[in-house]
Amino acid sequence: MSPFRTPRRLFLQTIMLVSITGLSLIANPSLAQPLIEVWKSPTCGCCNDWIKHLKENGFQVRAIDKGNSAIRKEWGMPLKYGSCHTAKIDGYVIEGHVPAKEIKRLLKEKPAALGLSVPEMPIGTPGMDGPEYGGQLDPYNVLLIRRDGSASVYQAYKESRPPKK
Repeated sequence: MSPFRTPRRLFLQTIMLVSITGLSLIANPSLAQPLIEVWKSPTCGCCNDWIKHLKENGFQVRAIDKGNSAIRKEWGMPLKYGSCHTAKIDGYVIEGHVPAKEIKRLLKEKPAALGLSVPEMPIGTPGMDGPEYGGQLDPYNVLLIRRDGSASVYQAYKESRPPKK
């Protein structure tokens, strides 16, 4: 056996790699996003596109293809804020096409709230921004949903653009 492949050397190399990785995550906690579970229909393309957006922004994602109506109700998200998928991350409920940027902000600020929602499915939101929409962009609000069911605007996206013809 090569002196570079001894079990002891491999063990030490593994320990060093794990230590360096762990130190990197401590030095830059934004590298280690918590797991987000997404409840969606197994056939929804825009849900899959939103999941892709989350992954591209550093989130670990687990998709549960059982629909989201029952889980939305179980987690207390009022139907009036509903959309095509419901997610949970670090104790917060995320409803609809919420940008990853706002989820990161929520996790940093940690407000006393149920979570965030982008009700319905505005064109131009993450997951609703594919080529089939012709570059259209609708204004929309990300809402902060309180535990009593009330809401306030967490972030307004006011830019709009008609579809390209």
